[in-house]
Amino acid sequence: MLALTIARLQLKELLRRRLFLVLLLLTVVVIALTTWGFSRIPTLDNDMTSTEITAVASQFLILVMFMFSFVLAFSAVFAASPAISAEVESGITLAMLARPITRLEYVVGKWLGLVATVLIYAVPASVTQLLLVQWVVGYSPPHPFQFLAFVTGEAIVVLTLSLLLSTRFAGMVGGVTGLILWGLAWMGGIVGGIGLTFENATLTHVGTASKLLLPTDGLWRGAVWSLEPASFIAVMRSSGRAAAANPFFAADPPPAAYVAWCVIWIIGMLALAVWSFTRKEL
Repeated sequence: MLALTIARLQLKELLRRRLFLVLLLLTVVVIALTTWGFSRIPTLDNDMTSTEITAVASQFLILVMFMFSFVLAFSAVFAASPAISAEVESGITLAMLARPITRLEYVVGKWLGLVATVLIYAVPASVTQLLLVQWVVGYSPPHPFQFLAFVTGEAIVVLTLSLLLSTRFAGMVGGVTGLILWGLAWMGGIVGGIGLTFENATLTHVGTASKLLLPTDGLWRGAVWSLEPASFIAVMRSSGRAAAANPFFAADPPPAAYVAWCVIWIIGMLALAVWSFTRKEL
């Protein structure tokens, strides 16, 4: 299938860029520093119980993984936003489409290459961090595989949106737009939590709408839930609805229907990107 050829070329292009190498080196440095930080948790208080160490480690891990999810989303946006627009401007796309390659294969191939790049970076980095945390402090999150699925799913949502924007806008415009929308979706989740806390239907609906229109925050909440021990969730539940406004807490995983919606959303945005590109003048 010609789409796989395009995917392989896209993957090679992204891996050979200095940006990927710099990102990889910085990730190694961050993992080393955060691992040292985790190793100091038992020394904060010699009287800390194992339950308290687990609670502190889980919250520190969530904070670290939030930074990781931001870097992953940022990288996905700026890898996908020029993926098509830059080649259109340079004339590469016109030369490639002169061969027996359809626009459908071209867009799908680009998307597959971007997804592969995200997985190559995100999975080893996340697994390494989780294993090192378990080694130095003895904490292992209850749902590590679900965490990987949710955090990579968030990145795939962002890169799919950015690829759609790349069919119509220049790389910088699409990248900035994608990041702003990602930030607005995250803020919308907080607004929805505040609405739930104060029983404000309008704010609650805003949060729900943002999670449906761009499901990045909903997937992030799933990632948070997967990192939290059951004991900590029980304590937060007992504190009342105020915990709902905390962007670093989730009492429950996303419902199966919401996960299905995220899959449908990704497929729909990819189809829209194909439709947009087929009607673009080259």
